[in-house]
Amino acid sequence: MLEKVLPNAMLKVKPNLESKIRTLKRDWSIVYDMFSGKNNSSFGCDKHRQLVVAEDAVWNSYISSHKETAQFRHRSFLYYDQLTVIYAKDRATVKDAQTAADIIEEINAKDVAATNSQVIYYF
Repeated sequence: MLEKVLPNAMLKVKPNLESKIRTLKRDWSIVYDMFSGKNNSSFGCDKHRQLVVAEDAVWNSYISSHKETAQFRHRSFLYYDQLTVIYAKDRATVKDAQTAADIIEEINAKDVAATNSQVIYYF
């Protein structure tokens, strides 16, 4: 299909489109973490220009510990909302995140509950 639409572009699904998809997902993750990360309520969104906005002090502080975010200080990120619909379901939120210890505890609790609910009948 790609060759029909762009016959002289010499684009191949592998690696060209897969690379673009990986880049989009990586960039989306960076912006998503800025909006939804712990203690990141200082970031906002200019929907009209599709920019991440914050005061200079907030940007400077965040960039010092998250170098990959510098590119979005003055660069718009198109399709953020659409990509969020696609990718957000794969991301654990702070509310839903679990550590390995939490998961093991949950499994053990289910095992205990299952053991306690089993009734043994002797005939």
